[in-house]
Amino acid sequence: MDDSRSAIRAARLFDGVTAHDGPVMVLVDGGRITDVDLTGANPPEGVAVTDLGDVTLLPGLVDAHSHLVFDPNGPTEQQMVHDDDVTVLARMREHAARALRAGITTVRDLGDRGYLALRLREEYANGALGPQIIAAGPPITRGGGHCWYLGGEADDTEQAVAAVEARARRGTDLIKIMATGGMSTRGSDPGGAQYGLSELRAVTRTAHGLGLPVTAHAHAASGIADAVAAGVDGIEHCTFMTPSGVRMDPATVDAMAAAGTFVGCTVVKPREGMPDEVLRTIEPYWENQASMHRRGVRVVCCTDAGINPHKPHDVLPGDLVYFASQVATNTEALVSVTSLAAESCGLAGRKGRVAAGYDADLLAVAGDPVRDIGAIRAVRAVYRAGLPAFREP
Repeated sequence: MDDSRSAIRAARLFDGVTAHDGPVMVLVDGGRITDVDLTGANPPEGVAVTDLGDVTLLPGLVDAHSHLVFDPNGPTEQQMVHDDDVTVLARMREHAARALRAGITTVRDLGDRGYLALRLREEYANGALGPQIIAAGPPITRGGGHCWYLGGEADDTEQAVAAVEARARRGTDLIKIMATGGMSTRGSDPGGAQYGLSELRAVTRTAHGLGLPVTAHAHAASGIADAVAAGVDGIEHCTFMTPSGVRMDPATVDAMAAAGTFVGCTVVKPREGMPDEVLRTIEPYWENQASMHRRGVRVVCCTDAGINPHKPHDVLPGDLVYFASQVATNTEALVSVTSLAAESCGLAGRKGRVAAGYDADLLAVAGDPVRDIGAIRAVRAVYRAGLPAFREP
């Protein structure tokens, strides 16, 4: 028996782009996929086979917008100001484990405190079992601005450029900047810009010169337009708030489509008890996300996990079901949390596909999510780099 190689069988496959009915066998060696067989052939001699039965095999899901430091059930600002690193790291490990159990094998952390996501990234890189972490470190924000309590305050161009350089030295995978205010920080105005075009250009130019992509948190239409003009690689939320309500700007959307800018569609569902000002944004938000998708913008379904009790760190499968009902077909929705999300995280060629040469990050679910997207929540097995992270008894 060859202990270095293994094989996984399933009844169906969604490979990150295309669905395949009929038997599939994935061959794994050293944490990477070496072959995908759709003929029903026997495995190579001496290779152990795990037959998962009547399941659909998919790439492990990619949550392109999460916050592992945030306790969804806790007072975020108070915890970030007062909890020590040991406490926060322990919480982050629990959150990451919960994500992995749900089939989320890659987490892009878009805002931590004190670079703690980088520490967790190294733990998993050095052998602990957990999702792949892509880390931005503390987001760059104005003094007292949105998420100021994460420690990334920068009040002018010089400070913002220095903040980019500091993150590059620490080894972040990307830069996150709060181009506008946000909804979850007291006193912050999501409809107002925090940085102007010249500042955003300086940040983006510096980051790109250091080989780092930039994604911008942006709710206000003016902030979105400036961030796109500055050449950022992604826009998070992309709400298009204006003084007269949520209004999509077609010229900005066309510019995003032409540039290949990613939009992180952080799923928000209307709920009883929501403030009226939030409810008024939700319907046009979804209309805009669907319109951007139709116009060729690369819209990625993601969660903003951790920000409130409705956003636990395993929420992506449930959010995906809602995303599919509002924006895309089932197949397009699955692409958005696999191959497209991997590309948005700079992991094209490694993640988001079940294909030779890719990491053996795999999710098996009961049923067929291409026909019934709700099946994505029926997790039967999860593999991270070929190792079983969860399997239903």
